[in-house]
Amino acid sequence: MTHANETSGHPVIWRKSSHSGDTGDCVELAPFSSGQIAIRDSKDPAHQALVFSSAQFADFIRRVRSDEL
Repeated sequence: MTHANETSGHPVIWRKSSHSGDTGDCVELAPFSSGQIAIRDSKDPAHQALVFSSAQFADFIRRVRSDEL
């Protein structure tokens, strides 16, 4: 996992779940052309995002779905 705001000159397109409410209390995801996934807090978009490899992100999602986290 690394920290980043942008990746190699490509625009970062952030998206959040359609299940998120209008409160702004959610996380946003951005896929990078390298295959990495960036995650940031929607309440603080200027703060650095966390960047995961696709394998790390897939493992995170698997663990969330199985209630390990």
